[in-house]
Amino acid sequence: MYIIPANSKKSQLIFNVFRPIDLFGILLPGALLTVVFLFVFPGDSISAIVIKLAPVSLALFLVMPIPFYHNVLVYLRELYLYFSSQRRYYWRGWCASYVGSDGNTEQAESKR
Repeated sequence: MYIIPANSKKSQLIFNVFRPIDLFGILLPGALLTVVFLFVFPGDSISAIVIKLAPVSLALFLVMPIPFYHNVLVYLRELYLYFSSQRRYYWRGWCASYVGSDGNTEQAESKR
């Protein structure tokens, strides 16, 4: 019977930051699309280079790690969910006892 800390899910991530979809679903396709753009589109002007590098730049922005979230994509998702859904939160913490809605106190040990 072990209590697992709330931040233990970071160990399930790649390099403790990235999910597989971040690396293989966003970053890798962005890099491959940029390589294709470099060979397909002619031009060496600043605007052509910006267009060619746009896919990898966007992918890097989305998977860039930020504090308290895995990356910017997770932060943007949480921000959207916060402002678009009902704001009623149910919380039951890591306490020794819990007082339910009926007023009864339950010990944490009895729930295991």
